[in-house]
Amino acid sequence: MGQAREVMDRLTDSLTTHPDLKVIAELYAEDAVAVTPDEGEIRGRDNIVEYWRQMMEAVPEARFESLHAYEAGDTAIDEGIFSGRNTGPLHLPSGETLPATQKEIRIRGVDIATVADGRIVDYRLYFDEMDFLGQLGVVESQ
Repeated sequence: MGQAREVMDRLTDSLTTHPDLKVIAELYAEDAVAVTPDEGEIRGRDNIVEYWRQMMEAVPEARFESLHAYEAGDTAIDEGIFSGRNTGPLHLPSGETLPATQKEIRIRGVDIATVADGRIVDYRLYFDEMDFLGQLGVVESQ
């Protein structure tokens, strides 16, 4: 297992099985860039950690079921299912806050992390935001 795979696995673990914002912060470079479907481009470690803090607050007992895990050089790629119950507020891109719905979510997604010197410098997250919002009851499910 290479460095990128190891860092990605630690990130997944610290977001789900053993939630720890301090570990998450240690895994990102100070000038890291992340791109997500719901927030777009997020620049800087502190802003990325804040994104994850809000997600962990919205779905505090999240789980991740790995479907495929790859590593190519300095990049790790995961495809899997993120699931859990929405028991905390969800911060929407509009700036509004959605109260907890208490609904279960199950979202298929892909994470791509490029690592340099043991830290994530570029992170991409892909999931169907409309499916996510539909499962929460915010929009009509397709």
